[in-house]
Amino acid sequence: MRPARLRGTGRSARAQIAQQQGSEQRDAGGFAEAKHYGWGGPGDGSRSRDEMRALGVLELEPDADFAEVRAAWRRLAKANHPDTNPNDAEAAARFQAVQAAYDVLRVAEEAREWRPS
Repeated sequence: MRPARLRGTGRSARAQIAQQQGSEQRDAGGFAEAKHYGWGGPGDGSRSRDEMRALGVLELEPDADFAEVRAAWRRLAKANHPDTNPNDAEAAARFQAVQAAYDVLRVAEEAREWRPS
């Protein structure tokens, strides 16, 4: 059985599909430059969206290294700790947000250290 020809093209459907697949594979090479597909914001593309949010909670720039992250975490954790701010629900919520942000960045840093380059 002959492959169907598409109207006006003079080429078989298989040939057109093969060309389309070839161009899609060729054009998809840009994704290889990104380390992940979750990146969508400022920075160099090496941090996920969750990491960028965590940096915002810790009041840091997107290119902050882990020493800066640890210093900001300690500063904000001390300022918002429930023991230093008794009966302050907002400080407790900020403390929990700071802890969660630090956990996200700590896990990401550990993954970067263990990931082979």
